[in-house]
Amino acid sequence: MHGKVEICGVNTAKLKVLKNEETQELLRRTKQGDKRAREELIAGNLRLVLSVIQKFAGRGENIDDLFQVGCIGLIKAIDNFDIVQQVRFSTYGVPMIAGEIRRYLRDNSAVRVSRSMRDTAYKVLQCKEKLTGEKGREPSVEEIAAALGIKREEAVFALDAIVEPVSLYEPIYTDGGESLCVMDQVGDTHNTDENWLEQIALTEAITGLGKREKHILALRFYDGKTQMEVAAEVGISQAQVSRLEKNAINQIKKSIFVQ
Repeated sequence: MHGKVEICGVNTAKLKVLKNEETQELLRRTKQGDKRAREELIAGNLRLVLSVIQKFAGRGENIDDLFQVGCIGLIKAIDNFDIVQQVRFSTYGVPMIAGEIRRYLRDNSAVRVSRSMRDTAYKVLQCKEKLTGEKGREPSVEEIAAALGIKREEAVFALDAIVEPVSLYEPIYTDGGESLCVMDQVGDTHNTDENWLEQIALTEAITGLGKREKHILALRFYDGKTQMEVAAEVGISQAQVSRLEKNAINQIKKSIFVQ
């Protein structure tokens, strides 16, 4: 978040983190009409919103706006969550929050092209038309760039910049009343909701560990040190490192997979 701590007047460094049991109890009370429990549930899951909007950072959008939209998604998730289903709230909430943000970006974001880029593009088009008339054929990008005295990459980027963008929801095939959209043909195996859920759940689980356990896991799996090296640095035996490491991992697993 580029070092920004306060978003929409909320100090993100001091956001409350609810345990799974607390969340379930607040959800139960919320479904019974307890407005105070609903407010606590919203406040206790703002870190979930923060985790999701970080995936949309770097797109030129105002972080405050994304946070507010994410909160709308959170509220919808709280109001529509079925407490009878044996799933963690975050498993349901993350896709809802992400979906609300995606709709906002789809409906409100526009592709912005700088004036200098547009000017270059128009010059490229004019030069292309001129060279086509002179040569009796369509000129190559290299020929256009040479005629204008610019790099080939500049000509390519300029032309790409003024191409009319295609909506991800643009139908490309229809059969029996069901349409196949551009989005259905675009895959992203990295930034999926499933991966986000795993990352968020892991972060929450590690937050619940003690300071020493966090330090040992960081030395072992981030710095890549052996248990003997960790033992020497921390000042305990290798057997103690092994035990603390195993307990910490088991605690993380229990936190992630508890229903």
